[in-house]
Amino acid sequence: MHVGDREPGPSVIWLVRHGESIGNVADAHAQKAGAGRLELDVRDPDVPLSDTGRSQAEALGKWLAGLPEDERPTAALSSPFKRALTTAQLATGALDVRVRTDERLRERDFGAFDGMTGAGIREQFPDEAGRRDLLGKFYYRPPGGESWADVALRIRSLLATEGLRNDCQRLLVVAHQAVIMVFRYVLEELTEQELLAVDKEEQVANASLTRYERDDAGDFRLVTFNEVEHLVTEAEDVTKEPDAAPRT
Repeated sequence: MHVGDREPGPSVIWLVRHGESIGNVADAHAQKAGAGRLELDVRDPDVPLSDTGRSQAEALGKWLAGLPEDERPTAALSSPFKRALTTAQLATGALDVRVRTDERLRERDFGAFDGMTGAGIREQFPDEAGRRDLLGKFYYRPPGGESWADVALRIRSLLATEGLRNDCQRLLVVAHQAVIMVFRYVLEELTEQELLAVDKEEQVANASLTRYERDDAGDFRLVTFNEVEHLVTEAEDVTKEPDAAPRT
């Protein structure tokens, strides 16, 4: 395929997980205590960054601003959830980039399990825990919630529409752990087993960078995954606590 014949789309995609949130902190505390539910008094879309999360996002912004001008992001898209949008705003503060939001980048919906730990689910919903074990992480859908396969449909839709809008742009995308993993599934055309193998091997760190570059054939090539050097350079904590999601 000649360059001029390729499908429209960004030349570079940066995938960023939001900085550490108070939900991540609450999840860590609940897991350590063996509690069935997180101590949070806000709905998931309104969960803010922790102080550490803000510092992580600012460190990312400093690193992005230090890139050569022809390598910096030229467009930015974020989940509308507060922890992601704040991360995007802090990360692009020194760049001449407007952050737009798209609900297709939102966190995976955990339905009836929202705010619960794996211990709580096994205690209150033992049949669902069994179903999850049977179906596996990718296809299991919590009652009233979404599976990773459902998230993949959102990502495919977003790439189709944003490809036209961000043709040849260097696009910064700020989202959530599961969303970033599903981006890998879609962009690299992974199998269910390949994706889950990656997920088992490595947790996506808060404010980490995953970068794809587009080749002449129009395919996205993974350049770096889960990069945190920008945090280490600024002596910021590297945190990898999963989003406040059930681990059954």
